[in-house]
Amino acid sequence: MLKINKTLKNTITELSKENSYQSVCHKTSAHYPMPSIENLEKIVNLIRQIIFPGYFESSLIRKESISYYTGVNVEKLYELLSKEIFAGLCFECSGKEIEEESKGDVLRHKADRLSAEFISHLPEIRKILVTDVEAAYLGDPAAQNRGEVIFCYPAIRAISSYRVAHCLYEMEVPLIPRIITEMAHSETGIDIHPRATIGEYFTIDHGTGVVIGATTIIGRNVQLYQGVTLGAKSFPLDENGNPIKGIDRHPIIEDNVIIYAQATILGRVTVGANSVIGGNVWITKDVPPNSKIVQSAQSTGLEI
Repeated sequence: MLKINKTLKNTITELSKENSYQSVCHKTSAHYPMPSIENLEKIVNLIRQIIFPGYFESSLIRKESISYYTGVNVEKLYELLSKEIFAGLCFECSGKEIEEESKGDVLRHKADRLSAEFISHLPEIRKILVTDVEAAYLGDPAAQNRGEVIFCYPAIRAISSYRVAHCLYEMEVPLIPRIITEMAHSETGIDIHPRATIGEYFTIDHGTGVVIGATTIIGRNVQLYQGVTLGAKSFPLDENGNPIKGIDRHPIIEDNVIIYAQATILGRVTVGANSVIGGNVWITKDVPPNSKIVQSAQSTGLEI
């Protein structure tokens, strides 16, 4: 037992040395919160209840009562989201800034304003998610009805989280959008960066393993299958050898494109409208509109 206690004590001493944790420790004031994954999960669930009435809550929704339930959920959402946006704003402040009481008051006011502004965008978010549900339903013969798509399809969960996160990102809310899309990534296996721009009638069939990078631009009526990567080909470096951030390095996918399973498209290339990209294809150059890109039998070693 003495040996175990000594081992534990030595480990605690090592973990407590400043030089071992200073690069991975976030220092903040005790007066201000860190973002809460638990609260963000509640926020995403509330938004889904508001956007898809009757699907993600136990209460029976009727025409006569929808205004009441929507009001209750919107009030809850406003309070929770204000707190999390405030935490995100605090996260970006230095320790000195956050200790200033006046700074905290400014951030609280900003968080309240941003929360209300986001809620004002919910009708628009619902409108575009309706098109995503329609695309998933029409694009999958196995779908029995739109309700099944809303309830069961991981793509709708991932895309709805992305639509919410993208709105917050466009409003310059720090950290929170990325947490929301990574929560969806963990839940569905679909990785969509909140900065990506995606048009209406977007769907992902099956979905597991899809990656959509930060500067990707996707047009209207685009369908992806599982394992598709819309990624960066390379990372230009600055004079210190560090990757240059913020540059456009991911693909542009124009309208009415289908990209089949495990296709990989890298770099700032454009896939032209009305094109079909076959499975397991590797693309690093522009694809003209109305193209059909597939593996040849010779390249795969298959006999047909």
